Amino acid sequence: MQSARAVLEATVPFRRLSADSLEALARRCEVGEVAAGQTIYDATGPVEHLYVVRSGTVRLTCAQDGDGPGRGLGPSDLFGCHALHQAQAAAEAARAESASSLLRVPGRVVLDVLACEQNGSAIAEALVEALRGPHQPPEDSRSGQVDATPSAGAVKRRGATAMFSHVAAHGAAYLRNRRTYARLAGYALFFGSWYLAVEVFALPRFAKLPGITQVVHEWLSRDPTYGLSLHTPIYYEHIWASLRRIGIAFALATGLGVPVGLLLGACRAFREYVFPVFELVRPIPILAWVPLAIIVFSGSETPVVFLTFLASFFATALNTLLGVKSVDRRYVLAAGCLGASRWQAFWHVVVPGSMPFIFTGLQISIGVAWFSLAAAEMVSGQFGLGYLINTSYTMVQYPTIVIGMLTLGFVGYATSALVRFLGERLTAWRARDLGLGKV
Repeated sequence: MQSARAVLEATVPFRRLSADSLEALARRCEVGEVAAGQTIYDATGPVEHLYVVRSGTVRLTCAQDGDGPGRGLGPSDLFGCHALHQAQAAAEAARAESASSLLRVPGRVVLDVLACEQNGSAIAEALVEALRGPHQPPEDSRSGQVDATPSAGAVKRRGATAMFSHVAAHGAAYLRNRRTYARLAGYALFFGSWYLAVEVFALPRFAKLPGITQVVHEWLSRDPTYGLSLHTPIYYEHIWASLRRIGIAFALATGLGVPVGLLLGACRAFREYVFPVFELVRPIPILAWVPLAIIVFSGSETPVVFLTFLASFFATALNTLLGVKSVDRRYVLAAGCLGASRWQAFWHVVVPGSMPFIFTGLQISIGVAWFSLAAAEMVSGQFGLGYLINTSYTMVQYPTIVIGMLTLGFVGYATSALVRFLGERLTAWRARDLGLGKV
């Protein structure tokens, strides 16, 4: 079976793409198998993906065809992607006539690639012609206006429109999901319990805690009682200081932890020398490192970054090691039988197979980095959310303590979500292997 790049090269419009653009487009292609008679999409709405027939036959039918046979498509033919082919949006249905293999790529990706090409307008013209097919006249019969080939600017505008439609569709699906309301119920339960315990029932153990009303009022105030709110520059200086330290520490932990974890898993000699020391040092609490960090590193910034890096490094390296161990040894042996060297088998089999564990480790790592950072900033820092929380406690500014804690939670959640999003994108092949990436 041909590779995604070979299939794209066989299509007339994409032959004119540069090698880099063709490779980028091939990487974003998903391969899907459809059975004979299976509907690929119906005429209920615009199609956001571009499909390329890899093998088999597909039949397109349009509203204007009535009971006609429609148009048959074979290998290397294109269909779908109404972001480019808007003339018959929501009026076209596609069905597999025989068992078929298809390439699928998001239309917005195609539009982005074409917008970056010097001859993108000409390629877009050829692509529109290929999508239109022999049954679609160049003049729109409904409006009497010519369906002009999009210019590079039009391609970008349509790309933005397609992306907006994609986001809107996902937003609507998110609101229809019952889990969304379960999450909202969890937030309501948490904040409701806080409100009842402190402000309504005034329970003894919660008597000195600030109420949610007081915290929100202070957080949103333009003239805060304790000098910190959404409207004060110092608030964002603390956030930026913590984000900068997290960024540096997390980048260092990833850049060192992933290679160390790969070596621990793949090289027995390296593991025998390093792993005992690794396991000896890993359980030591971060706070126990504080005196040594202050002695070894000068200034107040470097010790905080080091302490944050340390906790993140161990989480990343350990999960990478587990990822290497999870790779089935038979795949490595099969690669060797096909002529791959040890380095090629490691790079093309072990590393991709470890990626799900690596990104799981990175999600744990970013969370560990945040609570390590807060502890380090409390001991050795001059700015940052941890420093803010500790200083507010010393100065008996309890609402500011809660503001710092909630800000730490929100920012930490956002960074974890970003790492999770990147991991899902880079390991999408795993979902397809598990049967979750159907056409």
